[in-house]
Amino acid sequence: MTGYASVQQSIGPASTSPSGNGVHQATETVRLGLEIRSVNSRFLDLTLRLPDELRAQEPALRELLNTGLKRGKVELRITLEKTGANDIQAPAVHLLQQIHALETQVRSVLPNARGLGVADVMRLAGEQQRMGPESGPLLLELAGLALEELRIARGREGQRLTDMLLDRTQQLRQLSHQAQPLVPQLVAQQRQKFLDRWREAMSLTEGSTLPEAAQDRALSEATAFAIRIDVAEEITRLTSHLDEVERLLRKGGELGKRLDFLIQEMHREANTLGSKSAALELTRISVDMKVLIEQMREQVQNIE
Repeated sequence: MTGYASVQQSIGPASTSPSGNGVHQATETVRLGLEIRSVNSRFLDLTLRLPDELRAQEPALRELLNTGLKRGKVELRITLEKTGANDIQAPAVHLLQQIHALETQVRSVLPNARGLGVADVMRLAGEQQRMGPESGPLLLELAGLALEELRIARGREGQRLTDMLLDRTQQLRQLSHQAQPLVPQLVAQQRQKFLDRWREAMSLTEGSTLPEAAQDRALSEATAFAIRIDVAEEITRLTSHLDEVERLLRKGGELGKRLDFLIQEMHREANTLGSKSAALELTRISVDMKVLIEQMREQVQNIE
C-alpha cells in the first residue's frame, strides 16, 4: 500500500563557549529529518538513504522496518541540516588530535599520501560534530514515530481497498445468482430440441405419438447434456470463497497471502463456468466474473 510520513527533530546547540585558543565556537543546531515513502509491491523491498555519519544505524533501522511492515516498496531517507549561526565553527581540540593521529597512522604505511589540508580537516571535524554516539536512540525513536504515521496512512488506504473489494464480492454474488436459473432453462430447451429432432428424423406427422424408445433416448441425451453443463458445484464453491473473502476483510489483520489464494481459486471456478457454458448469456456472466476477479487480484497485491 502507498503512504508517506515525515518527522523532524532539532539537535543542539553544538557549543556555546569559546574554545581554548580564544576562538569563539558559534552556537549551532542540527536538524534531523526523516521521511518514509511506500508504494505498492507484492513483497517488502527496503531502500535506505542515509548520510555517511549515520551508516552505523542502518542495521537497526532495517530491523525496525522489517518488524513493522510486511509489503511495499519502502524508501527511508534521512537528512541532516545545520541551522543557527553563520559563523564558522571551530573544531574541538580532541577532534583535531584524533584526525592528526589518524593522518600520522596512514602516512606511516603510505608515506607518499597527500597530507590533509585545512578544508579536509574542517570537513572531517564537521561531520564528527554533527551527530555524536548518542544520536542512535534518538534516530530510532524518530524512525518509530514516522513508521507509526506511515502505518496510519496505509491503514486509511487499506480501508478504501477493503470497501472496493467488498463491492466486487457483491457484484460477483449477483452474477452467480443470475447464472443459477440459466442451467435448468438450458436443459429444458435442449431436451425439447432432442425430441424435435427425433420427430423429424422419424418423419412423424403432426399429432402422432413419439415412440417410447425414442422418447427415452431423448431424455437420456438431455440428462447427459445436463451433466456436462451443470455449474452448480462451481457456483457453490465460488459463493463459499466469497464468504471467506468477506470474513477476512471484516476481521482484518495480515491477510494478503490468504486473499491471494482465494482470488486464485475464484478465478478457477469462473473459468470452469465459462468452459461449461452452453449459452451466450452464461459466457457473458463468466467473462464479467473474471473481469471483477482480476480487479480484485490487482488490489489484493497491495494489502498486507
